[in-house]
Amino acid sequence: MQDKIGKVIENIEKCGTKFVRLQFVDIHGTPKNMAIPLVKPDDMEDIIKDGLLFDGSSVEGFVDINDSDLVIKPDPDTFSSLPWRPEEKGVCRFICDIYWPDGTPFEGDPRYILRKTLEKAEKMGYEYNVGPEPEFFIVDVDEEGRIYPHDEGVYFDVEPVDQGTDMRRELVLGLEELNFEVEVSHHEVGPGQHEIDFKFDNALKTADAVITFKQAIKAIADNLGSMVTFMPKPFFGVNGSGMHCHQSLFKDGKNVFYDPDTENQLSEEALYFTGGLLKHSKALSAIVAPSVNSYKRLVPGYEAPVYIAYGLRNRSTLVRIPASRGNGTRVEFRCPDPSCNPYLAFAAMLEAGLDGMENQIHPGEPTEIDVFNLSPEELAPMGIDVLPSSLWEAYHALEKDSVIKASLGDHVYNQFYALKRKEWDDYRIQVFQYEVNKYLQI
Repeated sequence: MQDKIGKVIENIEKCGTKFVRLQFVDIHGTPKNMAIPLVKPDDMEDIIKDGLLFDGSSVEGFVDINDSDLVIKPDPDTFSSLPWRPEEKGVCRFICDIYWPDGTPFEGDPRYILRKTLEKAEKMGYEYNVGPEPEFFIVDVDEEGRIYPHDEGVYFDVEPVDQGTDMRRELVLGLEELNFEVEVSHHEVGPGQHEIDFKFDNALKTADAVITFKQAIKAIADNLGSMVTFMPKPFFGVNGSGMHCHQSLFKDGKNVFYDPDTENQLSEEALYFTGGLLKHSKALSAIVAPSVNSYKRLVPGYEAPVYIAYGLRNRSTLVRIPASRGNGTRVEFRCPDPSCNPYLAFAAMLEAGLDGMENQIHPGEPTEIDVFNLSPEELAPMGIDVLPSSLWEAYHALEKDSVIKASLGDHVYNQFYALKRKEWDDYRIQVFQYEVNKYLQI
């Protein structure tokens, strides 16, 4: 630890840092932070070792006011400067863990939930890697405050139809300053929709990266005079934004999902992991697609992965196993969207996969036809079910799934469930313009 602290102090001196942001997320995955002015770089040593006391009762999903004291401690491995802030008297950031005052981890900290699940996998000899593909919209706002797409481009378009080329360039350069290994950026299917993919990594680092990615892209776009949204379905009639998650397990440096001696070069572990994802997919949807708006994306007809089946390279199924083999063998879970809390999402997906492996839940034969074009009557004999069609259905599926509930722990589950019920109740009592237009003359 002392070596890490020394490296942090050295970096702070090198960057001329004046302010330190201590960042964490609430139960929704929304970034929160406090900023500390540094008198001298050596002050960081006490902050890293002892942390800072703060009021946790004002953070949604954390603690009640009568038991509100929590401690925030920076993880020295997460030090980063913020390239969108002024260089003079610059700002650095640490992602933090939350503790009780007696030093025990706070069970409501989403980062702790993922750490705990990863430790379970590590005791089994596994390292869990995730490679997410977060999509987003660049939008503009008219004089009446209504949003509209920044351009009319579609999949893989180029300028001048794709008006986001220069902005994606600036976004990629900013992400590279934050040490992201960006693999590809391009225009997506919807008008104003884009995707920037970064290299897979250990799930904790990747969850940290997703939070940083969203924060950085919003800040850089704002500096360029535009707005970025990770809302799953901001526009009617076009595809929504997903965050497909590619997952793999490594053991002793080798990908355990790869078996060169089987027909499809997939190990039993890969199939059982897939079986676990499919079995628990309805409950998982509450966590990986956690908003009422998520279920306006997860509808048939817009390339949305609503059919509970898996395929080899088949993009119409909920789970896809891409063609890459060897250490690139992976299982892609396609219903998550970028509004989810990545710490909770990755923890729940890993628990589902491990349950599949522990109980040898075989997913059956892969589905290799385009299920988007099948009717419910054609799907039923094939045993292909569908994901929940609303947040109401999703959180009730979560209520019945002991494995996914346990992945969250009692504290987070109870808080999450209560908040999702409230969100649904708030939504269902609204009267929308669609209803006024359709029913006013009745």
